[in-house]
Amino acid sequence: MKIAKIEAYGIRCPEPNDNGNLRHAALVRVETDCGLVGWGEGIAMWPEAVRAVTVLIEHGFAPMLIGQDPTETEAIWNQMKRHVWWYGEGGIASFAISAIDIALWDIKGKALGVPLYKLFGGKVQDKLPSCASIHVKHATHEENAAEIYGYMEEGYQSVKVGFGKKGQARLGREARYDQDFARTVRERIGDDKGFIIDIGNNVKWDVAHAIRMTKAFEQYGIHWIEEPFHPSDIEAHRQLREATSTLIGTGEREWTVDGYHKLLKSGIVDVVGVDPARVEGITAFRQIINLTGAEKRKFNAHAWSTAITSAASIHLSISSPHCLLMEYKPLPNPMQDELVYEPIKHKDGYAVAPEAPGLGIEVNEDKVREYRFI
Repeated sequence: MKIAKIEAYGIRCPEPNDNGNLRHAALVRVETDCGLVGWGEGIAMWPEAVRAVTVLIEHGFAPMLIGQDPTETEAIWNQMKRHVWWYGEGGIASFAISAIDIALWDIKGKALGVPLYKLFGGKVQDKLPSCASIHVKHATHEENAAEIYGYMEEGYQSVKVGFGKKGQARLGREARYDQDFARTVRERIGDDKGFIIDIGNNVKWDVAHAIRMTKAFEQYGIHWIEEPFHPSDIEAHRQLREATSTLIGTGEREWTVDGYHKLLKSGIVDVVGVDPARVEGITAFRQIINLTGAEKRKFNAHAWSTAITSAASIHLSISSPHCLLMEYKPLPNPMQDELVYEPIKHKDGYAVAPEAPGLGIEVNEDKVREYRFI
């Protein structure tokens, strides 16, 4: 079996879970000479970055990989890494490598007739608790808490709330306001549900404020606080770690295995955020899982994009003892509900892996073309 064709697609569509903002992604379709097709994704996010990724895939990698055996995933991953040595330590090249690598693993599973988790050693966890990952948008804490409670009634076992997002919620601007939000949510959902606060890129905390806020949030039982500072600010994370008892989650903006190795060795992260469509694919993700386990830490697949990334994340997560939960977008949306014929959903509050071969999803190519912008 040989790789016969590699095509890249830039798609965009409105995201109800992000207040209707347009979201962009780079998809790749890899077809073999025997007709097997694999799909992958690079979460390049911005339209110009998606354009750049499609150029790298079709004009950089495709001519090099056509004719090769798609099941030699490790060898091809190393070949792509060598090819981008001049410009590829993170950024656009990592998105392109991610997309192709995921597609090749999809083909590999289909060729062998097994779901990907079997290629990773089997299920270490049969299922994972589901987490509703949201950007609240309402003007009052009571409205936002009611929305979150609604997701708990749907079966979700935890919620992750992003601060600094668009909409009327205004989270991440005022200390007392944010503390009141956390209190209102905890009172509404009860003590048995998980609660994660994601500070994110649009909120700029200094160390003193982060310590005060994290200590305040601790009384509301948050599971972890995510991205409290820019990921490169190791010293700020270290000071927060020393001053509080709350778990710290970070890493979703890291790119490479080496980058994660350094992050883990710094000792400042408890829950490592990893995105297979950003960190150079499934091949790299599996290496990062091993590093995470060696440091006695946990990881969380940052799967907030299309069903392709979600499927890859579930297979990787249930095949490891180091994963805590699985994130979902709770509102119906094109990237999850239209892009594939059977959307990735939680079942009775838990994430379970698709059992069909490869990623276990069938991409609706008509929808890819409908949402394509390049």
